[in-house]
Amino acid sequence: MAAYPVSSLAIGPHGWRQRINFIVAGVLYLYAAAGLGRCSRRHVGPRAVPALVAGVGIGLIGSGVFVTDYAGDLLSEGPDVKKRGLADAAPTRRTRAGQMHDLCGIPVFAGIPIAGLASAAAAVRSGDYRWACYSGGSSMAMVGSLLLFGAAIRGHSRLSGKSGALQRISLATGLGWLTSLSLRGLSR
Repeated sequence: MAAYPVSSLAIGPHGWRQRINFIVAGVLYLYAAAGLGRCSRRHVGPRAVPALVAGVGIGLIGSGVFVTDYAGDLLSEGPDVKKRGLADAAPTRRTRAGQMHDLCGIPVFAGIPIAGLASAAAAVRSGDYRWACYSGGSSMAMVGSLLLFGAAIRGHSRLSGKSGALQRISLATGLGWLTSLSLRGLSR
């Protein structure tokens, strides 16, 4: 399954588990945003940071409500993909739910790096260079792996079959930073 986006886990009879995972994570990030809104700007960053975290929570909830479109044969990831017939190909017509799912991903994949950079800038102003480097580095790593994910999805030959892993790196980096930010807010 690592060749496919995380959202592909929401497809099929057991997809409810991933949908619940998205929704629960989204609710938790909404609570984190509320808590971060009460923290010192010196430790969290500008007021936009909690708002962006709330956007991430709403985006995750939406990703759980709207299921992504089918992305090919999820059970056979082998190199014989070209040998399969047209009947096994992914549908080319996008569904409304799939489009909504993709829209809900925007606050996640754009909001986290923006929040990270805003928090990094605030940390530089307050002299907390370690947090600034971590926040900025996490933002850049998330964006970089997301750009590679996009290239893999578009069929770049060197990234063939690696799109899911690249997306997981992006998500782990971004959500890891959000978790660190939440813990930083708790400790201050």
